[in-house]
Amino acid sequence: MSPIREIAFTGIPVTDIARARAFYENVLGLKPTMESAGGMWIEYDIGAATLGIGSYGEMWQPSPQGTCVALEVDDVDGAMAHLQAHGVTKVMDPMDSPVCRFGMISDPDGNKIIIHKRHAH
Repeated sequence: MSPIREIAFTGIPVTDIARARAFYENVLGLKPTMESAGGMWIEYDIGAATLGIGSYGEMWQPSPQGTCVALEVDDVDGAMAHLQAHGVTKVMDPMDSPVCRFGMISDPDGNKIIIHKRHAH
């Protein structure tokens, strides 16, 4: 498996993006650094880390299971293949976004973990 080098971002599912933005921006004082997916995904850079909030309906809902962490790797596809070979549940096949390539797995308790690689700038 490709070595895990850092936490890429922490994502928090929300049900109402406007209400969530009001909280994260107006109450916590975070400044948005990126908006994508038609305004349904907002990122906030915090020091060397990034916190993201997203509203994607049934695909990713808030739950008592907690938030989702993204683990930065050198090779998403290789890491996903390694994890699947070890019986890890794949939640989402690797795919590209405007800023990264990523796939999603779940841990033994069903908590989602993103395997992530930023695109070169």
